[in-house]
Amino acid sequence: MFSILIDVTLCTGCEQCAAACVEANNLDPVTAEIDRSSTNDGLSGNRLSTVLKVDEKSFAKKACMHCVEPSCVAACLCGGITKTPEGPVVYDPNQCIGCRYCMLACPFHIPRYEWDDLTPHIKKCTMCHERLKDGQLPACVEVCPTGALLFGERNTLLHEAHQRIKSKPDKYINRVWGEEEYGGTSVIYISDVDLSELGFPKRDTVPINDLTEPLIHKTPIIGMTVMGSMLGLNWIIKRRMDHSEKDKSENSSISEKKSDDK
Repeated sequence: MFSILIDVTLCTGCEQCAAACVEANNLDPVTAEIDRSSTNDGLSGNRLSTVLKVDEKSFAKKACMHCVEPSCVAACLCGGITKTPEGPVVYDPNQCIGCRYCMLACPFHIPRYEWDDLTPHIKKCTMCHERLKDGQLPACVEVCPTGALLFGERNTLLHEAHQRIKSKPDKYINRVWGEEEYGGTSVIYISDVDLSELGFPKRDTVPINDLTEPLIHKTPIIGMTVMGSMLGLNWIIKRRMDHSEKDKSENSSISEKKSDDK
């Protein structure tokens, strides 16, 4: 399973990764600019990767975490979002019905909706899935000038992350973000500062799976119930309309018969 290791201590906040993402996904560079007066994370339907300032001197890239067990995939009613064997979590607009359950289910609040588009879709980072199939690196990894982003097999990168922490315990917090949180992610971090700003939980918080899994497991039932109710309501309305037409027809026939009798 492919993964990306992000070393926050090496990130300078240059945002070349975000710019490369815009170019690789043929996004509009003008609307992809972050409104710096806003308090949001900068992600949108036209900006799939961003760089956050997590404290006075530290920066960290934020995009889809490509969870090992994605809650967005579990919540999707129609197979619009899937986890590929290679690792990336990808979106298929041809399967999407626009329910936006994926947005509600994501613990990192990553998927964004194209609210201003006449034919809106869900937008998120795909870890440059198409580039991977061609043997290329994700665009963000390829352009990073400091080596803050490293691409490879998840187990290999986890080993690398722990080795860096072990070799320089004074430099890093003893934690690999994404190793276990929310069932694990394919984008993992090592850092010298806390990364709760990216959506990771504190160590003592309840795992998101304990909170979301009951809803996720009930989502198909809820969906089928709603669909069944709509079909039932449609049947009732159609039945009433048929009866109404039948009554009108019978009344018309009676009126015509009376008229003929006269």
